[in-house]
Amino acid sequence: MCVLLLVFVTVSSANPGVAPGNNESCKNQVTQEDSHHKTNSTDHKKAFPVLSFNYDHVRKPFEISLWILLALLMKLGFHIIPRVSNVVPESCLLIVVGLLVGGLIKAIGEKAPVLDSKLFFLYLLPPIILDAGYFLPIRAFTENMGTILVFAVVGTLWNAFFIGGMMYGVCQIEGTQLGGVDLLSCLLFGSIISAVDPVAVLAVFEEIHINELLHILVFGESLLNDAVTVVLYHLFKEFSHAGTVTVTDAFLGVICFLVVSVGGIMVGAIYGILGAFTSRFTSHTRVIEPLFVFLYSYMAYLSAEVFHLSGIMSLIACGVMMRPYVEANISHKSYTTIKYFLKMWSSVSETLIFIFLGVSTVAGPHAWNWTFVICTVVLCLVSRVLGVIGLTYIINKFRIVKLTKKDQFIVAYGGLRGAIAFSLGFLLTDNKMKTMFLTAIITVIFFTVFVQGMTIRPLVELLAVKKKKESKGSINEEIHTQFLDHLLTGIEDICGHYGHHHWKDKLNRFNKSYVKKWLIAGERSTEPQLISFYNKMEMKQAMMMVESGSAAKLPSPVVSSVSSVSSVSMQNIQPKRRAIPSISKSREAEIRKILRANMQKTRQRVRESEMCCRNTNTYSVSDAVSVFLFLFFLCSASLLQQT
Repeated sequence: MCVLLLVFVTVSSANPGVAPGNNESCKNQVTQEDSHHKTNSTDHKKAFPVLSFNYDHVRKPFEISLWILLALLMKLGFHIIPRVSNVVPESCLLIVVGLLVGGLIKAIGEKAPVLDSKLFFLYLLPPIILDAGYFLPIRAFTENMGTILVFAVVGTLWNAFFIGGMMYGVCQIEGTQLGGVDLLSCLLFGSIISAVDPVAVLAVFEEIHINELLHILVFGESLLNDAVTVVLYHLFKEFSHAGTVTVTDAFLGVICFLVVSVGGIMVGAIYGILGAFTSRFTSHTRVIEPLFVFLYSYMAYLSAEVFHLSGIMSLIACGVMMRPYVEANISHKSYTTIKYFLKMWSSVSETLIFIFLGVSTVAGPHAWNWTFVICTVVLCLVSRVLGVIGLTYIINKFRIVKLTKKDQFIVAYGGLRGAIAFSLGFLLTDNKMKTMFLTAIITVIFFTVFVQGMTIRPLVELLAVKKKKESKGSINEEIHTQFLDHLLTGIEDICGHYGHHHWKDKLNRFNKSYVKKWLIAGERSTEPQLISFYNKMEMKQAMMMVESGSAAKLPSPVVSSVSSVSSVSMQNIQPKRRAIPSISKSREAEIRKILRANMQKTRQRVRESEMCCRNTNTYSVSDAVSVFLFLFFLCSASLLQQT
C-alpha cells in the first residue's frame, strides 16, 4: 500500500495538470475573468470553498515522510518473518525493495529518484557514523589501533593501486573496446572501489554477532580508510584532468593525507571538548542536553567537510572525546534519549541508503561492458585476499594475540563495498566513462552485499569462528582489569620500555588531574573510577527493575527507593563513604621513599643485566627474582592504598 501511494504521489507531482505551453492563454483567460468579476461583483459572488486541494504546498515533506514510512514498514516486515531474516541479510531485502519501487516508477514512464551525493554525504551518512563513534568500544579499538591503521592505510593503498594498475592492463588488451581508458582514470576508479564501506559492514556484521576482535578490525578499517579514500579520489581526479604527474604532486599528496586525517581528528576533538564543557551548565535545563550532543557532532562533520577534511574521522573523534564527560554531567533520561535517538536515526538512514541504492540502479543510465565488470569483481576479491594475507604476516610478528587463518578469512571476506563508492562515482564528470564506472561499482556492491553478505553467516558457523558473548559488566571484572593495567604499566616502567600501557597511564593521570576538573561539574570530577562504574551499574539495574515490572514484587519501601533512584540524575548520585584507615603523613612519606629507592635500584639492576646480557647472552636469576618481588610489593601497596 505504501509503495503504491509513493508511486501515485510521484506521478501526480510529475503531472501538475496544466501544460506549460498553455500558460499564456490561461493567463489571458484569468485576466478576462478578473475584469468581468470586478464589473459584475454585485451580480455574481464567488462561493466560499469548502474543500480545496493544494499538494504542491506539502509536496516535499510529504514525499520525505512517505519514503521514511516505506523504510520503517520494510524493516518491520523483515523482523516479523524470522525465516527470511535468518537466511537473507536485511540490506539485501532493502535493495530488492528499492529495485521494485524503481521498477514500478519507471514502468509508468516517470523518472525515479537517484541517491544524490549531497543527500548521502550531508544527511544520511552522519547519523550512522555518529552512532558508531559515540558507542565505539574504546578499549578494543585502542588495543588494536596499530592493526587497524595498517589495514586502513596500507591495505587501502594496496587495493587502489593493484586494482587500478591491473584494470589499466586489462583495458590495453585488444578486443575489449576499452582503449580510451587511460592509467589515471583506472587509478581514479581503483581509489573509488578500494575502500571498505562502514554502512555495509555494520549492516552485515551486527546480524552475525561476530566476536569483538574481528568486528573492530573490519569496522575500524572501514572508518579510518576514509582519509585515504578522500585524498586518493581528489588526487587522481585532479591528475586525470591535468594529464601529468610530477614528484612534487606525489609529495603534496602525502602531505594532503596527513592534513586530511589529522585535521579531521583535531576538528572533531575541538567540538567534542566544546560539547563536554557546555554540558557542565545544563543541570537546570535537562531537556536540551541531547540537542547539544547532536548539534556539536553535526557541526564537527560539516566543519570538516568545509575544508575537505575527513568528516568521518571528525565525527568519530567528536563522539569519542565527548562521551565520557557528557555522560558524567547529563541526567539518566537524557542519556537514554541520546542512546535510542541515535539508534533510531542511524537505522532509518541505513534503511533509506539501501532502498535508494536499488532505486538508483533502476534509474540508470548504464554502460555494460562484460570484460570491465567481471575483471573489476575478480580483482576486488584477489586484491583483498592478497592484501590481508600479506599484511597479517607482517602484523603477527608484532602482535601478542596472533590472527589465525580463520580470522584472516573473515577479515578478507568481510571487505564489503557500499554507498560511499557509489556516491563518489556519482560525483565524476558526466561522460561515457562515468557511466561504465558506475555500472561496475553497482555490480561490485551487489556482489559483496548479496553473495558475500548472504554466505558469511553459514561460513562463520562452518568454520566455528568465535562469536560475540553478551556479558554484563561486574565490579570484580573491573577490579581485575584495573589491576592488570597497573601491573603492565609497572612492568613497562621497570623495563624502561614505554609502551601503550605507559602512555595510557600518563593520559589517565593528566585527564584526572586537569581535564576532568574543567569538563565535569560537581564532585563527579574527583570520583574514583570504581565508584563511578558502580554507580552506573546500580542505576542500570534499578532502571531495568522498574521497566520490567519486577519491582512490584518488592516491598513498598524498596519500590519507593528504586523509583526515587530512577528519577534522580546520574550526577546527583553520590558514593557511600567508607571508613578508610588513615596513616600518618610521616608513614606515607616513608613508604614513598622505600618505593622510590627500590624502583631506582631495580632499574639500575635491569640496566646492568641488559649490558651483561649483551656481552655474555646470559640472564641473572637474582635480578629476575628481585624484579618479581618488587612488582608484587608494588601492586600490593597500590591495592592497599586504593582500598
